[in-house]
Amino acid sequence: MNAILLILPIILLRYGFMAFFGKKSMERANFFPPTLGKEQTAYYIYQFTTLFLLIFPFFKQIHFETPVDLIGIIIYIIGAFLYMLSIIHFSKPEAQGINTKGLYRYSRNPMYVAFFLYFLGCAILIHSVLYSVVLGVFQVSVHYLILSEERWCLKEFGEQYENYMKKVRRYV
Repeated sequence: MNAILLILPIILLRYGFMAFFGKKSMERANFFPPTLGKEQTAYYIYQFTTLFLLIFPFFKQIHFETPVDLIGIIIYIIGAFLYMLSIIHFSKPEAQGINTKGLYRYSRNPMYVAFFLYFLGCAILIHSVLYSVVLGVFQVSVHYLILSEERWCLKEFGEQYENYMKKVRRYV
């Protein structure tokens, strides 16, 4: 079975499901705050690795040969489900613009956590070391982008975001 089937849900969720919540949600999701130093490099690495993670499966097959593949399916489904939930919660920020409800009570970055799980499931199912390595690079670049987002949020929301940072972890 062609692994393109693994990628279709993330595309539908990202562009179809999120659009359901309106133009503002799409604009918020596409916003990248100003980056500095390593963050600028991380932004370009993020863009490249995201493209790779979405295109590479077009040329691979899904494997269901080992018990590890069942683990891959479970991780993949959890990632997709968490991504869907994070979109719902992201699309309904509080009046001040900060997301603190739903998954955002447990992680300041549930979308990125969900992305990682989703693509990790893909890596397991297509049995690709290269895909796994690129996913690792993707995740490191995401960390630097999150740092720039946090700096922007502190500037934008001040003490309110600082208090949120004290209560909720960056990832999990």
